[in-house]
Amino acid sequence: MDMLKKITDRVYYKEQVNETDRPALGLIVGDICSLVVDAGNSPAHARDFLAEAAETATSPLKYLALTHWHWDHSFGTETMGLTTISHEQTKERLEHLKTLSWSDEAIDARVETGEEIAFCRDMMKKEMPDRSGLTIQSPDITFSERLEIDLGGVTVVLEHIGGDHAPDSVVVFVKEEKVLFLGDCTSVDLYSGDWSYDRDNVESLLARLSTFDADVFLHSHHYPESKEETWTYLELIRNAGEATGDAKMVEEAVSRFKAMYEAAPDEETFELMGYFVSGNKKKEGI
Repeated sequence: MDMLKKITDRVYYKEQVNETDRPALGLIVGDICSLVVDAGNSPAHARDFLAEAAETATSPLKYLALTHWHWDHSFGTETMGLTTISHEQTKERLEHLKTLSWSDEAIDARVETGEEIAFCRDMMKKEMPDRSGLTIQSPDITFSERLEIDLGGVTVVLEHIGGDHAPDSVVVFVKEEKVLFLGDCTSVDLYSGDWSYDRDNVESLLARLSTFDADVFLHSHHYPESKEETWTYLELIRNAGEATGDAKMVEEAVSRFKAMYEAAPDEETFELMGYFVSGNKKKEGI
């Protein structure tokens, strides 16, 4: 059996699996009880995690914190069987998902109307070829801004942080261990047309993230990174947004970048600038 990866003596994670879009899942071990970060993208994902957590946790698993509503973070909730906590908007979205059919035909139809995206549809089919028994479960406890939980010897803070990827996004901060679970909060908006960043939203998000005294950051679809590594990338996003400005054409954004830095943007920066251009177009209804 695989084992959870150790970040600190109290914080562990199960690595992401890109082939079926399984996000990283977290385990925070207190003296009294333990908390799980995100439910996984399927009952099978949740079962795999629980088997590994049973070999690691030294206190009973009690809580499950959802970072946001997206399927890959929430479809394992029922299987986890824990007291589930989320932002109030996450509950609203999950209540809606409960009303939907998850057959191939139904998901395909939602992709056609734009309610679902092709990437998620394809990953769902790979992860769960048979979804006939899928049950989507709503959280037991919701909050609006901030919730603090004492697990015994370690304190977990859930804080609503929003962002382009999902307005309900929550980060999970392990105070004493200085570990911050980001969920997908720094990622782009996938669900409203072309993938995009809104510059104002990014600035607000980065300002909020800067308030956490964290040494280790874990994005759900990446490996743990140091504070320096994380902020190097976040500053890259910020700089791409500043260079793009209000440009609504990639060519205009590149010209602005060259004027600012006397060099062409590298491939990664060019991609980020494209997201900001898309965001500018959406603002203008283009």
